[in-house]
Amino acid sequence: MAFNINEIKSQLALGGARPSLFQVRLSNPATTEADSVVPFMVKAAQIPASTVSPIEVFYFGRPIKLAGQRIFDNWTVTVINDEDFKVRKALETWSYNINSYSGNINEFPTTAPAEYKARAEVIQFSKTGEELRTYVFEGIFPLAIGPIELSWENGNAIEEFQCEFALDYWTVPADGQE
Repeated sequence: MAFNINEIKSQLALGGARPSLFQVRLSNPATTEADSVVPFMVKAAQIPASTVSPIEVFYFGRPIKLAGQRIFDNWTVTVINDEDFKVRKALETWSYNINSYSGNINEFPTTAPAEYKARAEVIQFSKTGEELRTYVFEGIFPLAIGPIELSWENGNAIEEFQCEFALDYWTVPADGQE
């Protein structure tokens, strides 16, 4: 097959989805103080992988693989830090309430997972601004709130940090994948 640029152009009829056209929505069960600014402060996110792990069954020494259970990778976001530290404080409060720093106890009203797990969404937009696809992350909670790098040499930059979340699973409701 000869190379023809028109073939790829015809396959990208809509111009390709852009990784910069997205928004994150997050419900923090510990405090809702930062929920309204999260869509503006989360500057990077990902759609984490999901993997169907194989089950190996052996027959006369030869393995065959059968579909096993689905595993969902953790979800990581990168957050821009404003001087009010609103998103950072909200995430730290959430993490603290799951397991306090010195007391090593849960600070939520009960220890039920429904108290500390939440829901988040990543919405991808078209170049015209319409919602293309929404991924819904269920049962999330912060595992690691990353460092904020400080340096006297970075006077012309805004602080940022990452947060890694565990999740139970994700769905795409518009595709009937729930």
